Amino acid sequence: MRGSRRPSWLSPKVLRTEVLAGLVVALALIPEAISFSVIAGVDPAIGLFASFTMAVTIAVVGGRPAMISAATGAVALVIGPLNREHGFGYLVAAVILAGVFQILLGALGVAKLMRFVPRSVMVGFVNSLAILIFVAQVPEMHDVPWAVYPLLAAGLAMLVFFPKVSKVIPAPLVSIVVLTVITVAAGIAVPTVGDKGDLPSSLPVPGLPDVPFTLETLRIVAPYALAVALVGLMESLMTAKLVDDITDTHSDKTRESIGQGIANIVTGFFGGMGGCAMIGQTMINVRVSGARTRLSTFLAGAFLLVLCVVFGPVVSEIPMAVLVAVMVMVCFATFDWHSIAPRTLRRMPAGEITVMVVTVACVVTTSNLAVGVVVGSVTAMVIFAKRVAHLADVTSVTDPDGTQVVYSVTGELFFAASNDLVGRFDYATDPDKVVIDLSAAHIWDASSVAALDTIETKYAQRGKTVEIISLNDASARIHQTLSGELTGGH
Repeated sequence: MRGSRRPSWLSPKVLRTEVLAGLVVALALIPEAISFSVIAGVDPAIGLFASFTMAVTIAVVGGRPAMISAATGAVALVIGPLNREHGFGYLVAAVILAGVFQILLGALGVAKLMRFVPRSVMVGFVNSLAILIFVAQVPEMHDVPWAVYPLLAAGLAMLVFFPKVSKVIPAPLVSIVVLTVITVAAGIAVPTVGDKGDLPSSLPVPGLPDVPFTLETLRIVAPYALAVALVGLMESLMTAKLVDDITDTHSDKTRESIGQGIANIVTGFFGGMGGCAMIGQTMINVRVSGARTRLSTFLAGAFLLVLCVVFGPVVSEIPMAVLVAVMVMVCFATFDWHSIAPRTLRRMPAGEITVMVVTVACVVTTSNLAVGVVVGSVTAMVIFAKRVAHLADVTSVTDPDGTQVVYSVTGELFFAASNDLVGRFDYATDPDKVVIDLSAAHIWDASSVAALDTIETKYAQRGKTVEIISLNDASARIHQTLSGELTGGH
């Protein structure tokens, strides 16, 4: 149609960026997918096929353009024990069921929970990811031939300086091609991609998992499937939020959640090991290569398959040192250096720093991003609750004739503040009539209503009456609904 808007990736400049970004990501995906296959205890081809189907599917159904989804270490860690104990068929069944769970969780609005993840947890998440990516590269730099180190240094130098010369071709692609050619031509013996495992030589074939379709199978598979679904969604949504911030654009997190589920179901039917968003490859795609559309994600998967099946012998010759250099640069670009600058730390509240450190410590210790995010968020909530609890205050004014006392309560009343509230009243010496003015307070939960009931009970035991006045509409509703219902003796 003449007046219709043309997709942005059809412009020559954007198209070139997206194609080259997809190629660089595909090359970076190969050793990672093979490594994650080893963690899960499956053949390298399984991880590579999973990366292909995840990337191609999510490019169409996902909510975050330019984000890369493929086989990941977090999912491999969760699913590995199931494969070792029950076999590959059960692993595939778990991946398919995990996809179903993700679709259900997405439809139920789990993505909206992301608004409760504080910024300090996000910073901790990003920094711990950078550390984990670097730690994963250390084995490739330890106990290796001496020629690895000059190659690594040359790779880093090209990644730093080539963008100053030209940004037409991504520096990682130039680095990979040039150093591979030099290594092969000079016959330098260093570890290569081929040493990680054999690349597949044929296309994946769809089929059903080789398991008995019984309730016993469901009982075995379901806990692993739920764990994969939750870990995958958490990593994907956190990565999507990070890309939103980098690109100053908004993405549909609910669509992303459902898209992750569809991608895992497709991956399972093709015999893949499941996956989710990949922070390292996403950073290569978005921050290093400058990709912004779904085309780069789709091409990353498509190129991955072509590179493995058609150009397997050539790809096998790529030195691991070059790919390590690319990932080290990704670590450097991913880490939020501003967050640990002395000037920032001096100005940052102690609670915020604590949350960031706790998140990083949990992720690095467990190698599980989900654990770090959950523990970090809970820590932030506890610190916030403690801080807000101190904002609740009680002041009293006794009438000149001594017949009545008015207590004015100010602040937010919830479980952390209500525990302290009961001890702020003088039950023994107060006059017979007590008025509690809540015009400057808000009741948030049952704990606060229970505290007010306890106060009334303590006065009643001494023959004194309590009148609660000036509640706002929301507070009045929760008080009217729960008062007298929370303790058996009231």
